[in-house]
Amino acid sequence: MTGRDITESQIIGSRIREVRVKKGMSQAELAVKANISLPHISDIELGKSRMMLASFVRITEALQVSADSLLRPDIPEVKNLYQSEFADILYDCTPAEIDSILKIVKELKATMHKKEEY
Repeated sequence: MTGRDITESQIIGSRIREVRVKKGMSQAELAVKANISLPHISDIELGKSRMMLASFVRITEALQVSADSLLRPDIPEVKNLYQSEFADILYDCTPAEIDSILKIVKELKATMHKKEEY
């Protein structure tokens, strides 16, 4: 499958899955919190199913994220939210901790960019 073959539903589903996993939530937990069946959550994450607006709203509420972060994470307002969140993480860190975190983030970014090249 090439990048052009990926549908908008698959992209949004992938973002939902990424946020869910990042928050340590199982599909079953998301299904319960969003009041959506587990098979439907799975289909949404895989982009096999289009979701109704009401389902999307329930998912964003269950995940405690903005709709923008799932729909358009590349817009400036969303990037500002991420930058603010990163600043909050670093707020009470020592200079040595900040240096270590930055090294880890830089290495992670380089690794992610290498994967995108393949």
